[in-house]
Amino acid sequence: MKRVRRVCLGVVTAAHGVGGEVRLRTFTTDPEAIAAYGPLENARGDRRFEIVRVRSARGSSVARIKGVDDRTQAEALRGTELWVDRDRLPDPDDDEWYVEDLKGLAVVDQAGNVVGQVRAVTDHGAGDVVEIITEDGKDLVLPFSRDQFPEVDPRAGHLVMAEPAFLEGGTPA
Repeated sequence: MKRVRRVCLGVVTAAHGVGGEVRLRTFTTDPEAIAAYGPLENARGDRRFEIVRVRSARGSSVARIKGVDDRTQAEALRGTELWVDRDRLPDPDDDEWYVEDLKGLAVVDQAGNVVGQVRAVTDHGAGDVVEIITEDGKDLVLPFSRDQFPEVDPRAGHLVMAEPAFLEGGTPA
């Protein structure tokens, strides 16, 4: 059975006004594009949301969701993540990728030896980090930078990792 991969396109952050609109934090390049992918689902996949309209308002996005008609309904959606199946998204340009496409990829050193597998790519505010489970079962967390990962190739199924300074005899920063 093939695993259905999904991508989070945004999250409802608050109600907006009294008519049922919601504020969104979108993860799409163009905030209004979140409505272009058809119905979205919550994280569990048991609720669907059709975004009827998106507009900018004071530096954030405001959306109208079909069936959400008052502030109480809008407030109940606070914190709801909006997900879409990965196959409904366009293919990324060269040298671009979706984080979902990186999960599970092999991590190899510059000699081609397998170091481990990508568990996750996360952003904790200071930039993206790659969480790797090594071949010997240890966790390794590295900055997701061009210096640390000079080659990222989801089609080939791997990331090439430069040797971290602390593995070369230095100490972790």
